[in-house]
Amino acid sequence: MNEPTPIEPTELEELIRGALPGAQVEVTDLTGTRDHYRVEVVSDAFDGKTLVQQHQMIYRAVGGHMTQAVHALQIRTRTP
Repeated sequence: MNEPTPIEPTELEELIRGALPGAQVEVTDLTGTRDHYRVEVVSDAFDGKTLVQQHQMIYRAVGGHMTQAVHALQIRTRTP
């Protein structure tokens, strides 16, 4: 079975920005292996949403990469 292709930090950032236009996104590779990341996202789209809902929005943006290329994702979200 082939290993999934690692995802670049810029790709992860683009996925999140695509789902949340205008968001401020910072992606940090925690291990240098391109599969354990921390994302910090500031977006108006989070206004009125619970923390769980905010995180679900990020997971939807990352999509299938969560089960393939990304093994761990720390999420920090807030509104401006």
